[in-house]
Amino acid sequence: MNVPIFPLNSVVLPRGRIPLQLFEPRYIDMLTRCLKEDRGFVVVLLREGLETATAAAFYDIGTYVRIIDFQQMDNGLLGITVEGQGKVTVVRTWQQPDGLNVGDVECLLAERELRVPERFTELPSVLKALFRHPVIRELGMHVDYDDARDVGWRLTELLPLDKQEKQRLVELQDPLERLERLLGLLEALEQY
Repeated sequence: MNVPIFPLNSVVLPRGRIPLQLFEPRYIDMLTRCLKEDRGFVVVLLREGLETATAAAFYDIGTYVRIIDFQQMDNGLLGITVEGQGKVTVVRTWQQPDGLNVGDVECLLAERELRVPERFTELPSVLKALFRHPVIRELGMHVDYDDARDVGWRLTELLPLDKQEKQRLVELQDPLERLERLLGLLEALEQY
């Protein structure tokens, strides 16, 4: 699958939502094409560089997203909300003349559906607390607090973790391994 690549300083995972503001011509053109062709693009985490730079290094595991809403913002920029569909590996990339990154991607296998085991009961509680924040509630995401994938994905997106740690969590394919890692990270955060 050949798709536009959108490097960001944040991550989105399957069923997750993220609001974006578009102002660069390359991304406004991308949005127009995506809407016209009823297709999405891939969000990847920046490894180094700026979101607005044409030369930036990014990780090769990201998430294919679809545009679910768009509107003109009060600041004059175009705002969109995207929702994660599935994780992908970026196999090859190149840059178009307008600076837009494009790539060939392969879909990763869907993670297995598992209930949150008893030993991780703290994690859904933390997630529920995060979802009380108005900005997160505004995204209108549905979360299954019993689904290990959902709990792990949402915590990966929302917790204040460094970029490399977020990427390690994105790349994991085992929901229980992700929850184990998140529990350890939360315990480390609580010690500060």
